Amino acid sequence: MKTLIKGGQIVNEGEVFEGDILIEDEKIASITTAASSSATTDADRVIDATGCYVLPGIIDEHVHFREPGLTDKADIESESRAAAAGGVTSFFDMPNCVPQTTTLEALEEKFRLAATKSHVNYSFFFGATNDNTDLFSQLDPHRIPGIKLFMGSSTGNMLVDRDEVLERIFSEAKLPIMAHCEDTAIINQKMAEFKQRYGDDPDVWYHPLIRSEIACFVSVQKAIALARKHSARLHIAHVSSERELSLIPANDLHGITAEVTIGHLYFTWADYGALGTRIKVNPAIKNVRDRRALRDGVRDGRISVISTDHAPHLLSQKEGGAARAVSGMPMIQFLLPLMLELFDEGVFKITRLSEKMAHNPAIIFDVRNRGFLRPGYQADIAIVRRHDTPWIVTKDVIESKCGWSPLEGRKLYWRVEHTFCNGHLVYDNGKVDTHYIGQPITFR
Repeated sequence: MKTLIKGGQIVNEGEVFEGDILIEDEKIASITTAASSSATTDADRVIDATGCYVLPGIIDEHVHFREPGLTDKADIESESRAAAAGGVTSFFDMPNCVPQTTTLEALEEKFRLAATKSHVNYSFFFGATNDNTDLFSQLDPHRIPGIKLFMGSSTGNMLVDRDEVLERIFSEAKLPIMAHCEDTAIINQKMAEFKQRYGDDPDVWYHPLIRSEIACFVSVQKAIALARKHSARLHIAHVSSERELSLIPANDLHGITAEVTIGHLYFTWADYGALGTRIKVNPAIKNVRDRRALRDGVRDGRISVISTDHAPHLLSQKEGGAARAVSGMPMIQFLLPLMLELFDEGVFKITRLSEKMAHNPAIIFDVRNRGFLRPGYQADIAIVRRHDTPWIVTKDVIESKCGWSPLEGRKLYWRVEHTFCNGHLVYDNGKVDTHYIGQPITFR
């Protein structure tokens, strides 16, 4: 099967140019500029991409698809469907499900589930605990991206904060360590203070003061010190404040890297007034100054990756305040359209989006033959268009199983029109091919 994507603005490796992409079966066969293209003759299918941008498929390296064990709120099928609708062609899922992905058996079970359910490409982080470092040597580095470490436990009981265990993890891990960095002792002290002043469930408005920038800074500082001591590869999850950024080196893609989520790039403290706990996440969304710093960090290279931390919950579980409402929100379907809105506003160049959401995840985690538009690479491709008339995010367009989004009611101008996964048209103008199953991602 040959497919020709014709006449689009190709966004790849720092360049934007009009051209054609020829796909043969699963792979990109050729990329040609419009002036030199002659690939129209023998294609089985032609996609007219005139007026569209053509980007490498997004690699979302931080998602919580909730399966197994938490499938009342999400599962691999529903959330991979949302991914396809959002131009995301690969995901790395986190280990805090039930049972937690902290044993080899639990890891194999997630691969087994995805092999029959996932509509896009998949892999899974292995979760570190206080007593499973002996398993690290048995992990296959060609199958998984890394080890997830909760230095401030967000959900579940995966907190690792004993110094001797942290030393062992950083010294023995040969794979990248993705660390959730918040100091639990600081958070617990702040929560006790706010409960004493405001009752058992302080308003969500206080969430950024309870899970504060100091809690993040102290934990990031510790993680970086451990990584440098043991020459470990460290990827800091969901950086949320200006203060954390002061610790992170720029453009160190094979050493210490950092991720920011779309939630922290898009929302600020002021949005709690309208959205309340719908935007309650850990670490907390903070103030305008922090958002400005995070955007600067994306531009200057201290932030290497933009992801979602896609974390669906039922709306009933989001009721309450800073103590009672659960943290997390579903965002994978709207990552690319929202980032393109920021491109419209002049916040980021469009080439930066491909860099931070496709190229760099592939580089940092050594993904094989994905993340770039190159001949011989898997044909993972997102085609997007800006419309003159905005569309509104409503419940009926949401693919995630939880059925809600913090973006409901928002006007957006950008749409994902087509998503190719391994050369297969998995999403086509509003329809996901639910018969298609993606591939396990391999790593160099």
